[in-house]
Amino acid sequence: MKIVYLLKDLSRSTGLSVYTIKYYLKIGLISEFGRSPCTNFRYFNDTTVNKLKLIRHYREQGKPLKQIQNIINKKNSGEQ
Repeated sequence: MKIVYLLKDLSRSTGLSVYTIKYYLKIGLISEFGRSPCTNFRYFNDTTVNKLKLIRHYREQGKPLKQIQNIINKKNSGEQ
């Protein structure tokens, strides 16, 4: 069974603020897994948690978001 996270759960799990996560959504660095039809809450999965932890690691190293986005895109396309 996959675990489903809400935005506040992502914030707690990754140590990133809700504002930062929403910004990453806006610029396309991460994406939501789905939305609740009743409440319109965003749903996220373990893949998003792992991606956010990776992004946080790279940000702590001082890498700019554009470079992080390129790294993630290369990993997703299978390039190394």
